[in-house]
Amino acid sequence: MILQLFKGKRFLFFIILCLSTHSYVFAQTEMSRENSRFLDNVRFGGSLGLSFSDNAFSAFLAPKAVYDFNNLASAGIGIAGTYTNADNYSAHSISGSLIGLLRPIQNIQLSAEFEENYVSRSWELEGANRKDSYWYPALFLGAGYTTGPVTVGIRYDVLYDDEKSIYGSALMPFISVYF
Repeated sequence: MILQLFKGKRFLFFIILCLSTHSYVFAQTEMSRENSRFLDNVRFGGSLGLSFSDNAFSAFLAPKAVYDFNNLASAGIGIAGTYTNADNYSAHSISGSLIGLLRPIQNIQLSAEFEENYVSRSWELEGANRKDSYWYPALFLGAGYTTGPVTVGIRYDVLYDDEKSIYGSALMPFISVYF
């Protein structure tokens, strides 16, 4: 009788172990499916930009990741590095951004991107070298033509400040690629 009870407890332990292992494996499989569904909707890529104005040159490189909610709307984050050079003036910035994309018509993309830039600049004024570092916001509204993974367009900084902005002008053409 004791031997049967012991065997019964072992059997019961074995059943509990199997059920808990099955539940663990099932939970891990569900988590993997959810993660893969999330990642299936994430596109990685970024933008390149150039701007020319009155002997000034600006360029930026911005890797980004966006999540596609559906065929019409996406949102994401990005980082960016910018360099500007003009007569007796140079600046660079590092920034983080929040991105919103809207595709109301096939091949047309509207965008809004808020950047918070850390700017470091130096310039020569009346023979003296000056340096300055500060934080500066930029809010770009843009439109572009999309074909496959590539979007070509133009964006405009509605917060553009001629004295603080690192960009050569408020208007900037761009090329974005997302995979």
